[in-house]
Amino acid sequence: MEKLTPRELILKSFKEKSSMKQDVYANTLASFNILKLTAKEVLAELKKDVNIIDKRIVLEYKEKGEFEFELRIAGDLLIFAMHTNIFEFDKTNQMWKSSYVKEDHFRSFCGMINIYNFLNDSFKYNRVQDLGYVIGRIFINKENHFFLEGKRQLGFLYNDFTHAVIDTNGIKAILESTILYCLNFDLFTPPFDAVKEISVMDMQTSSDSMQIKTGKRLGFRFQADSDEIV
Repeated sequence: MEKLTPRELILKSFKEKSSMKQDVYANTLASFNILKLTAKEVLAELKKDVNIIDKRIVLEYKEKGEFEFELRIAGDLLIFAMHTNIFEFDKTNQMWKSSYVKEDHFRSFCGMINIYNFLNDSFKYNRVQDLGYVIGRIFINKENHFFLEGKRQLGFLYNDFTHAVIDTNGIKAILESTILYCLNFDLFTPPFDAVKEISVMDMQTSSDSMQIKTGKRLGFRFQADSDEIV
């Protein structure tokens, strides 16, 4: 085989890898835009029934820019954020054992959408010390194949990277599973020893910027509620 010059290698990389990453980015952005529209529709449908159940329960959609939106689900806040870069998985990842990736290693390059869960009051009352959690990450490749890395049902329902192609129905299913997970992921009281001491400054701080941390699993190992990362 004839040895390529540095210039030819550069052009080859542009043709193969750079173009492929542009395809991955376009697929991820298209899916994220569908996710936005689907989130609005799902919340609108839920609102009709929730208003009959209890008018105090709040469901809200808020767009925060091209790459981020929020869903207020009762006392929770779900934040969906698309990363603008493309990622490859290291060789220890399970995907490299599949014939799908072995046949074309460029299939391992993915765009990423992160799903965060916070308490709504953390933002409402400017509790900047409060904690949130990444509960899921959606990965999409150049062929629109996808999988979701996450906790509980988010981790094992959507992990067929070889065959699963993302579409509107799949996005709706992911969204509903995410909402259900966050509703079942309750706020635990932290251990007494973790909160028995408090500074004078914290007590004197006004309630809208209280420095006492709050998080759903503050003081506990997150994995302890049997929802291990897959």
